[in-house]
Amino acid sequence: MKKITITLGCCMLLLGAATSCKKSVLDEKAIAQLSSDVNFKTKVGFDNAITGLIFAARDEFNGEDLGRWYDMDLGTDIGTTGQEQTTNFRNYTTFLVPSSAAASSYWNWAYTQMILRANTIIEYAEKPESAGIFANDAEKNSYIAEAKFFRAYTYNTLANLYGGAVIVDRTYQSPKTDFTRSTRQATYDFARADAEFASQWLPVTVTPAREGHIVKGAADHLLTEIYLSLQQYDKAIESASKVIDGGTYHLMTNRFGVNANLPGDVYSDLFIEGNQNRSAGNMESIYVWEFENLVTGGGGSTGRNNTIRGWVPALWNLKDPAGASGMSIVDSLGRGVAYVRPTTYFLYNLWKDNAQNDIRNSKYNIRRTLYYNNPASTYFGKPVEPRTTQEDTMRNVYPYLRKLEGKPWQGDNTSGGTGKDFIVYRLAETYLLRAEAYMKKGDNTKAAADINAVRNRSNAKSISPSDVTMDYILDERARELITEERRRLTLSRVGKLVERTKKYQTRADVVSTIQNFHELYPIPQSAIDANFSAKLEQNPGY
Repeated sequence: MKKITITLGCCMLLLGAATSCKKSVLDEKAIAQLSSDVNFKTKVGFDNAITGLIFAARDEFNGEDLGRWYDMDLGTDIGTTGQEQTTNFRNYTTFLVPSSAAASSYWNWAYTQMILRANTIIEYAEKPESAGIFANDAEKNSYIAEAKFFRAYTYNTLANLYGGAVIVDRTYQSPKTDFTRSTRQATYDFARADAEFASQWLPVTVTPAREGHIVKGAADHLLTEIYLSLQQYDKAIESASKVIDGGTYHLMTNRFGVNANLPGDVYSDLFIEGNQNRSAGNMESIYVWEFENLVTGGGGSTGRNNTIRGWVPALWNLKDPAGASGMSIVDSLGRGVAYVRPTTYFLYNLWKDNAQNDIRNSKYNIRRTLYYNNPASTYFGKPVEPRTTQEDTMRNVYPYLRKLEGKPWQGDNTSGGTGKDFIVYRLAETYLLRAEAYMKKGDNTKAAADINAVRNRSNAKSISPSDVTMDYILDERARELITEERRRLTLSRVGKLVERTKKYQTRADVVSTIQNFHELYPIPQSAIDANFSAKLEQNPGY
């Protein structure tokens, strides 16, 4: 009642003022306003804009809860859903259609967040009136370079996923409804030009306070992949070699970091929470998404790194042989829901030749034996016996990747989240990209040497040049990079998505419905409909 009285009183005073004073007293005067013209008048404004772009880049990973990022593994050779209720990529024919949310997710992220923000930064940095903001051209170009890296990263993603994309290299102040698609080749080439500029002007390293910002090595890593797509193999080798041989990075071969004195191995050290960045001694990390527990903005749009929730089995749902609850949610186990789980091909077939020696298959990296941990269960402390029902083997208890484990997000181990930083690019992948370039050039000896550099670190047996094929490189990428690489994009980039999904996917409904045209995503119908002044070509088959 007090609030209502005060409000009505104010209204009466204003009414009196309006009738007894000049009308000008009601004119509004904005004390401050936020717009691009205002924001980009200082270097702080550019810093804030770059931070916003980095935030948007991390939103690829967790801007949707178990959405966009996880679709890059679901329905491929290495990932399938463990949940029966999850329809994503169970039936390609009915799920992946132009009107689906999955089809528009990456497209909308790219055009409404990444490209728009990058273009805005680039345009304002290049304005003549911005010249006085920066100490010199090198400083100005470093801001442009970071924005251009993200624009290149985004267009490379679009080209891998959709084929030819709409190239937008400027901002628009009024509606535009006549965009047209460029070819896939032209889209890669646009990304190449941006990444080359980024490589030229980005710093080699950044201080610990600026971890998460982009460095030259990230641009060269990205360039390697783009050059591969453009079939420019000598340039791919050159850009990868700058990263591999430049002295800034090296494969980690000795124990390091927070758990160095505890049981484990060097591969597990790469993913222990607190070990992801160079400041922690990880000389293999090139580009890392940063998370900060209990810090505003430290978790992205959905608030956390939710790889446990996405990839780990629903252990909390597991019953012991007596029918009682067998598992409690404790510590780093988190609360998984088996939204996506490794295929049989990944969990078993990939390790047959070297299962006992390859540390990536060790108990520190794949948890294959689980124990009942509910003190109320009569089976407490005993190993979980083999299961045969689909609900158990697909969802509740399967081997899972320990690289996902971390401290519970905000102390809540039921959220399935952590505050652990996420490695986007690391040197092991650079070696495998260079191996691919060498193989495409016909130099399998050097390709085998690069693959063996990665395998030898993991104590896996060396391969010979005659073993090198595109399929072998994809196998090695799976062993090394599962849950890190966007598997669908890799397979689509090399034209192997449909072939390998049919060969290695666990679920029969996936195998029976995927068709050759599914090598690419459909162009979202919402984008086609909004572009009514010109025809936005749909991909064949949709």
